[in-house]
Amino acid sequence: MAEQVGESPAGAGRTDRVVLTAGVVGVLAVVGWGVFGGGSLAGVGKAGLGWVISTFGWFFVVAADAFLVLSVVLGASRFGRIRLGADDDEPEFSTLAWVSMMFSTGMGIGLVFYAVAEPIQHYASPPPAAGVRPQSAEAAAVAMQYTLFHWTLHPWGIYAIAALALAYSTFRKGRGSRISAAFEPLLGARAYGPIGRAIDLLAVFATVFGSATSLGLGALQVAAGLDSATGVPDSVAVELVVIAALTAAFVVSAFTGLHKGIKWLSTSNVVLAVGLMAFVFVAGPTIYTLEVLPASVGDYLNNLVVMSTRTGAFSDPAWLGSWTIFYWAWWISWAPFVGIFIARISQGRTVREFVTGVLLVPSGASVVWFAIMGGTALRVQRTGARDLVGDVGASVENALFGLLQALPLATLTTVLAAVLVALFFITGADSAALVLGSLSSRGALRPHRGVVVLWGVLIGAVAAALLLAGGLAALQQATILVALPFVVVMLGLAVALVREMATDPAVHPRARPRRSGLAAAVRAARSYEEEDPPPVTRWLHRRPR
Repeated sequence: MAEQVGESPAGAGRTDRVVLTAGVVGVLAVVGWGVFGGGSLAGVGKAGLGWVISTFGWFFVVAADAFLVLSVVLGASRFGRIRLGADDDEPEFSTLAWVSMMFSTGMGIGLVFYAVAEPIQHYASPPPAAGVRPQSAEAAAVAMQYTLFHWTLHPWGIYAIAALALAYSTFRKGRGSRISAAFEPLLGARAYGPIGRAIDLLAVFATVFGSATSLGLGALQVAAGLDSATGVPDSVAVELVVIAALTAAFVVSAFTGLHKGIKWLSTSNVVLAVGLMAFVFVAGPTIYTLEVLPASVGDYLNNLVVMSTRTGAFSDPAWLGSWTIFYWAWWISWAPFVGIFIARISQGRTVREFVTGVLLVPSGASVVWFAIMGGTALRVQRTGARDLVGDVGASVENALFGLLQALPLATLTTVLAAVLVALFFITGADSAALVLGSLSSRGALRPHRGVVVLWGVLIGAVAAALLLAGGLAALQQATILVALPFVVVMLGLAVALVREMATDPAVHPRARPRRSGLAAAVRAARSYEEEDPPPVTRWLHRRPR
């Protein structure tokens, strides 16, 4: 049975006015800064980003590796027997719905935005440490290798630790669904005091800015899709209109609740993404894509340790800051958001099932996605069918639409891709707002919808403010800066999780049950005879020899 400790359900349902007020005021301050002093915000962000990367870049690398290794150990060891809930709990969602919601929330817009852009950028400007010539066959292999590195095991390892800690705390221990509650093994009652509120507030800011980054990317790509399909010029004004329209659509989704809104949208996202991927696979260089898939996986796994431990000591720190460290910071800033959401939909699953599902299923799907989309883009570029390097150089968000223009039914697929990004936008805002509502409502699993809508609108406002302050560069800067303090929170979360799981009754082997059947009956009879032998036995023992 799940152990019921910590805050009561009643206490977990009330709005935490301190966290809500401080979070809203802090977010509004950044929005105001971006709107009225965008140049100043961009300058501070650029300076702060340089300091963080030069001083703590190694910290992000080591932390990401630690989270991945720990998630594998927890899933493969005896900890895997623990159920996230009572011992007789069953999963709330089907496996398909669970994976769909997890995948849409954990990657979403980023997968569509970087599906073509990242492989083509690495192909045009390979990582300095790779030592290969730009736009060569070797550069194509390195491009796929690093793309898989950034989008498969490491991000989901980060998510797995955050989600596992929260699911264990919420459903196994009966606490509220918020970050601070998972720190009870380390902080005791202080987890529900000022220290706990500070942890939750850090989680709020990480969630807001990490989500705003993704939503900003989505707005950039939807605007680029409109330009490609309808000829509407891409501009900041159009991007702001897109954010406003999609935020309004999110508000409608928020009022439908988790089971109707997010579940339906997530499933629709997966169906549309699979449809687009299948079209590119069939209409593009199918045989080449089939060759890219195993070759890329082999290169990735063969170089995983080297890539995972590379810092700026012996390679270009600027490149790492723009790519690997940015990604690790992005995933860490998303950890409270994705972690709480995945925890919320994972009740009833064992730790082993959870880690397998969270770590391997989305990673495998990402491998197939990038092999088809990225592999097709590289083939199109190398055969001269379209200059995707030029498309990316002009505007990163145009990369996907440039690829679609090189294939049949370009207008239809461009519209489909724009709709896919829009749905990912709505799903991401919906999920992030639900998590923020939970963080500011003492861990309530179903926070008040008014609070959820408030956070969704604020996320859209932050995305708009960052676009006004500097576009894509400002989004990346905000992500890395806000992720730095949350790395420390994540490490503490991992320590608290392992410390508490080590005492779980499911981890320790139970005493073997007494054997039954004929063997047990014979042993019982022998024992009885030794204690009180029958008269014949006593007479035989008394006979003289």
